[in-house]
Amino acid sequence: MKKLYFILFLLMPTVLILAQGEEKKDAKPEVLPAQTFESKQSVTIDGKTISLKTIAGTTQLRDIDNKPIALFGFTAYFKEGVNDMSKRPIIFSYNGGPGSSSYWLHMGVMGPKRIVVNDPGSTPAAPYQLANNDQSLFDVADLVMMDPIGTGLSIATGTGKNKDFWGVDGDIESVSNFIRQFLIEHGRMNSPKYLLGESYGTFRNAGVMAYLHDQGIALNGVVMVSSVFDLRQLVFPPGDDLPFIVHFPTYAATAWYHNKIANKSGTIAEFIDKVRDFTKNEYMPALYKGDQLTASEKKDIAEKLSAYSGLSTTYWLNANLRVQASEFFAELLRDQGQTVGRLDSRFTGINQDLLSQTANFDPQSEAISHAYTAGFFDYYYNQLKVDKKLHYQTSAYGREGFRWDWSHRGNNSWGTQVAITTGPDMARTLTQNPNMKVLILNGYYDIATVFYGVEYTIDHMGLTPEIKDNIIMEYFEAGHMMYTHQPSLEKFRKVVKTFIEDTDNL
Repeated sequence: MKKLYFILFLLMPTVLILAQGEEKKDAKPEVLPAQTFESKQSVTIDGKTISLKTIAGTTQLRDIDNKPIALFGFTAYFKEGVNDMSKRPIIFSYNGGPGSSSYWLHMGVMGPKRIVVNDPGSTPAAPYQLANNDQSLFDVADLVMMDPIGTGLSIATGTGKNKDFWGVDGDIESVSNFIRQFLIEHGRMNSPKYLLGESYGTFRNAGVMAYLHDQGIALNGVVMVSSVFDLRQLVFPPGDDLPFIVHFPTYAATAWYHNKIANKSGTIAEFIDKVRDFTKNEYMPALYKGDQLTASEKKDIAEKLSAYSGLSTTYWLNANLRVQASEFFAELLRDQGQTVGRLDSRFTGINQDLLSQTANFDPQSEAISHAYTAGFFDYYYNQLKVDKKLHYQTSAYGREGFRWDWSHRGNNSWGTQVAITTGPDMARTLTQNPNMKVLILNGYYDIATVFYGVEYTIDHMGLTPEIKDNIIMEYFEAGHMMYTHQPSLEKFRKVVKTFIEDTDNL
């Protein structure tokens, strides 16, 4: 009998652990409640004041079985006094990263208030100027600023896990489902619908427009701000000459801006046309030859690269005619003890190591980030009346376990990922919906997402001339966030407003 008791005593911890495991297994996952905060905002455009009903906070994102999987954060602006919502366009807007919240676009160009920064200089510390955004689009459309899961107030909940949303396809699916759900909940399914994304947000746009199309939701138009659709162009993989080719015209534009071009004349657009011609007809064939390029041919190309880029012939020869973006940042103004910006190469910063091969910070980012962050928080909590106990996460990179899954359906060959691109998604959707229009906004001085790379992608989609005519390209004498530059901000409003008005009337 004592032996039996002893055996039961030994087994008791195991029985308890199993019982606890069953209890946890049967326990329902925690579902965090959604919260929204309403306020009244206004904006004055062309001398006319527009009153806006504003909702900021979160909504429960549900899966196909109506189970809560996430809290999706947003800020929505609706023009008051509109009786027929079918005639009022609505824009869904977000930034990129991946892993960035939407506060850059929100406070830079889209919202009723905007942060004023020194461009292209460094903005001093607080107090920052929060101004009426007379270049916003509220005279033609309502607006929903979206924060993908892991950013803003958006977090996984219920049966959802953050990793479910941290990847190309999970991100596209969750963003698309939020848009679908929002349209239904707010009675806007019959409104003209637009996407406006920046940076990785354009890569996302191409996937979202396809996903929504497959769900029976046709968009009127898509606006791409500082675009990239083929990520291979940005990472300079070994043995791939394409990134060097598509970056070169932006190097040349940067040299032109910083007066590194001899006998500089004409406009930046005229200069870039010459650079495009050289890149396509001389630089690209030279790189394709690889080590079959003769010494004299190599020297000739290096001299021309030098003339267009402001870097010495010797530098180009030492680089084997291939200069990565990070190297260009450090080299162009090395003799002045400065580096140039990645997001906007008009901005310059101090080079503390004149022997360095690459720059160690982005001058544009450092020049404006603090103003945007502090200005947004002041606006979000004090004017939009969001509960100050709720933490707004500007970037998912601060989340534990944040890691992006770069696999994408349609990019796999023989079970192996050979490309990361949503270009085919956009091409398919444009072909299936010949009424859809796409507006692409490019900054000449954007070395983060280069304009010639966008042109290359569009030219290699295999679109018919009729469908390709639905893609409109506009260029700005600024960088990635062209709206920090006042003339470009004004042009941004003009071209996007015209785009919405034209597509809305189709």
